[in-house]
Amino acid sequence: MAAIRAKAETLIEALPYLQRYAGRTFVVKYGGHAMGDERAAMEFASDVVLLKAVGINPVVVHGGGPQIGAMLAKLGVESTFVDGLRVTDKATADIAEMVLSGAINKQLVGWIARAGGKAIGLSGKDGGLVTATKVTRTRKDPDSNIEQALDLGFVGEPTTVDTGVIDTAVAAGMIPIVAPIGAGEDGETYNINADTMAGALAGALGAARLLLLTDVPGVLDKDGALLTDLTPDKIAALHQDGTINGGMIPKLETCVSAVEAGCEAAVVLDGRVPHAMLLEFFTARGAGTLISLASDSGS
Repeated sequence: MAAIRAKAETLIEALPYLQRYAGRTFVVKYGGHAMGDERAAMEFASDVVLLKAVGINPVVVHGGGPQIGAMLAKLGVESTFVDGLRVTDKATADIAEMVLSGAINKQLVGWIARAGGKAIGLSGKDGGLVTATKVTRTRKDPDSNIEQALDLGFVGEPTTVDTGVIDTAVAAGMIPIVAPIGAGEDGETYNINADTMAGALAGALGAARLLLLTDVPGVLDKDGALLTDLTPDKIAALHQDGTINGGMIPKLETCVSAVEAGCEAAVVLDGRVPHAMLLEFFTARGAGTLISLASDSGS
């Protein structure tokens, strides 16, 4: 009876959040590393289907860096990185699209189906969802201190988002699974960072939440303690004093851009924790770091 009561209490605790988020959109970025564990992937798929079943509209954006790297190695294609972005020539872009829009995307669609949901695989090229422009980067020459332009090839970033194809899929009861590939106005295909893609979609959709699943508990202070609530101003201060560094910097830049574009709040949390999404959304305590324009946005 104690176990049964505990389950009932959990449902009651979740009730106000179920009411609050009914009919709202959650954009979830699911990383390529997480896809290597089939059991964890199936748990993720079940969580996504549960969100849909309780009236929330999940939109999943997936990565695939490790899988792209494995395919490039298999085909004998070398790749390099600049600021965490893969330098992408035409051959690499074709392989990235094949892996992302093909194998990985359809694998996720299959997991959702096995969990009892209906998913549709998309990329940013479908229905004009995302128009991308070429990413430009500069770097100072260590000897001359002169800024030099770096050519990253077919690496892009979203410039416009037309959510029509997602709106249509959601209205039909489908769960959109989006590969981070976009088309440019020049007709070329561009590989887009999955975090950036998810943030752009969350802003355009006016999502209740953008969720970035990572391999850390969230944003940590200098003592390793979890920071549960951040605003853009707080993030800027933490960046300034060195608390935030490395790969967390672009993730938080994505979160800030998303909330400034119309997403209610973004959350960075550990995707390795079973049912981390549900703990974040449907409990008062939450499970990660919440980023919003105001610090009192709630769980």
